[in-house]
Amino acid sequence: MELMVVMVIIGILASVIGGSFVQSKLKSRDAQRKSDLSQVQRALETYYNDHGEYPLASNDGKILGTPWGGVFQDTNTTVYMNQLPNDPKEPNIQFLYVTNTTKTMYQLFTVLENDKDEMINTSIVGHTCGTTTCNYGVSSTNTRPESAMN
Repeated sequence: MELMVVMVIIGILASVIGGSFVQSKLKSRDAQRKSDLSQVQRALETYYNDHGEYPLASNDGKILGTPWGGVFQDTNTTVYMNQLPNDPKEPNIQFLYVTNTTKTMYQLFTVLENDKDEMINTSIVGHTCGTTTCNYGVSSTNTRPESAMN
């Protein structure tokens, strides 16, 4: 009987610890996604300082058609990022880059896994990050990540 009580206690402790570990991994990946978007933002602002406009987004949400994971550079081969980030876990989650037609503003989107994250933006409409609806975004200072651009 004592052995069963000990086993039950160990089982309860293991499930509590295991749940905390899973939640920590979610938060860690979300922190990486936020950091990645921040780094891309800095690269985009550097590009803007050099060219007076943001790089054009391709139809599939890539920067100048460069795949995520590729080198972000201009036609003069000036490198702005050695490697555009990929999602830290999910190949089905992609970063999405959107520009307006005049290339005066941009928006960057991704998906956060932790649905309790205070930065989740439920007002993002019409943007898909891979196979999932985007729920986190950053943008140039002259727009907001949830608004449609013209």
